[in-house]
Amino acid sequence: MSNNNYCADMPPRIFDLLEYYNAHYGNKQCLFAYKHKGQWVKYNGKDIANMVETVAMSLIHLGVQKNDRVAIMVDSNPLWNVIDFAIQEVGGIVVPLHTNIGLADLSYIINQCKPKVFFVRDNGLIDKLVKANGGVCPEIIISMRPADRAIAYDHLPELVQGKPELRETLKEAMEGVVPDDIVTIVYTSGTTGEPKGVMLSHGNITSNMAYNVDCVPRIDRAVSHLPLSHIFERWIQYIRIYCGIEIYYAENAATVLRDVQAFRANSFSTVPRVIEKMYEYFLQSGERKKGINRKLFYKAVEIANRYDETGNSVGIGTKIKVAWIRRFLHEDIRNVFGGELVFITSGSASVKPHLVKFFAALGFPVEEGYGMTETSPTISSTNLPLGKIKAGSVGLPCGNLDVKLDEATKEILVKGPSVMKGYYMDEEKTKSMFDAEGYFHTGDMGEMDSDGFLYIKGRINDMFKTSMGVFVAPSFIEEKLGESPYISKALVVGEGQRFVASIIVPDFQLLSAWCEKNGMKFDSVGQMVADPRVNKFMEQEVNACNATLGSKVKVRRFKLIDHDWTVENGELTPSYKVRRKVIMKNHEKMVASLFNV
Repeated sequence: MSNNNYCADMPPRIFDLLEYYNAHYGNKQCLFAYKHKGQWVKYNGKDIANMVETVAMSLIHLGVQKNDRVAIMVDSNPLWNVIDFAIQEVGGIVVPLHTNIGLADLSYIINQCKPKVFFVRDNGLIDKLVKANGGVCPEIIISMRPADRAIAYDHLPELVQGKPELRETLKEAMEGVVPDDIVTIVYTSGTTGEPKGVMLSHGNITSNMAYNVDCVPRIDRAVSHLPLSHIFERWIQYIRIYCGIEIYYAENAATVLRDVQAFRANSFSTVPRVIEKMYEYFLQSGERKKGINRKLFYKAVEIANRYDETGNSVGIGTKIKVAWIRRFLHEDIRNVFGGELVFITSGSASVKPHLVKFFAALGFPVEEGYGMTETSPTISSTNLPLGKIKAGSVGLPCGNLDVKLDEATKEILVKGPSVMKGYYMDEEKTKSMFDAEGYFHTGDMGEMDSDGFLYIKGRINDMFKTSMGVFVAPSFIEEKLGESPYISKALVVGEGQRFVASIIVPDFQLLSAWCEKNGMKFDSVGQMVADPRVNKFMEQEVNACNATLGSKVKVRRFKLIDHDWTVENGELTPSYKVRRKVIMKNHEKMVASLFNV
């Protein structure tokens, strides 16, 4: 079984989406909105098309030609979308870069793909560019804010004023772009080694969109907060444009729920950790209740956590309970999520099963998917309109892809029109990712159930063997540990050792609340995670995970650490993936102490 709904009128080139939007939804008053200098600014489709034309003509004036690389290091807002479409229209190749990218990765990317133009946020990013470029300032920089050594973005209209011939040149450039042309080079996070430049064509991305548009309900308004430098969020934006959805950019990750309420949003896209935080925030509303209302609140949450997310196999008794939940929690739901949320889209990793059930019970299910930058990006997804959803799975394979599991290793293999053109300037690496039959090797282990739903079981390269000869998939165990609300992140270790162990980042907020509830007060996080009573409690959480694991891969020992892993300290990639080698090096003594018994 797969998601086979195909959208026949999907535009063949990504920048054609703007013409499609204005032809079908041109009377809408808002396509994009964001907060600028304290005020919300809205743009309709015609505004965006005019802005794109101006920036595109400016790029032509600056000498950008077909296949020239143009980098974007700009905060996610409507201007990012404008720049993206403008580069595409001149036939350029978009190179999205995270604004928090490390110097080493930035230096490698600059030297490999040699962008002709850089769009940057401000002087700080220009300084970073110069450092990454060996002290040399790139020749053409366009800055969104006033900056030295750069053309001001606001001055681009002046570059094209009185030059009507640029419009004709732009028209010719657009006519010269075909669906098979490379539209973007997206550099992967580089959890192991140097970043890889994934080359995607217009056709790669639009073919993937065509089979995923109907996997979500049609809505009116959505909030965006993930970086557009991630292919996941960028792809979702393209789908929203095709569907005529108003897109409101959250001020930042901390204001997502506030902005969802303010704009009466029907959906937003996010990552599992934010969904976990939303759940925790919702539970806090129960802490403020008293007496019978507090007991009923937690009873409602308990029922919601066990809800059948498909809604298909629930009896009349459960349906009555769910109706009661939604009625009893109505005010709490409105206060936290607003009154018009329809669904949540999640990417990057799988959502904890009990949260999938919980949000489905509340009336706004979680749309999950699985994919890679190399697959443009979706390989599988749930299909909410058809009720094709299972907690713990990443949905059904995309209808334009041939997805199978390697018989020996259970690696997920993919073939189809949305699989990348290859890695930029790395033919050897490209060849190594495909087998003789043309299947792309994802590096992920998976399982498929009898209904065709796909489950991720970990990365093959992360697997290790204990001294007892047992092969361990650490990411699978880490995901199981993460099902505890008190465990934020975990790293499973044990290569060459007699047993499996883990270092754990607790959810400091929830753990602190538990300590306070149990009469424990500490002067620091360090004191809290070192306390024997706290460790005894966390041992119960680890043992709950162990109950779901085989005897040879149970977590026998663990250590709590007193700080989170972040992008800034280098322990997470810009797309929030764990850098195992960095963490193990940073916590070398702690890891060693786990096995000194």
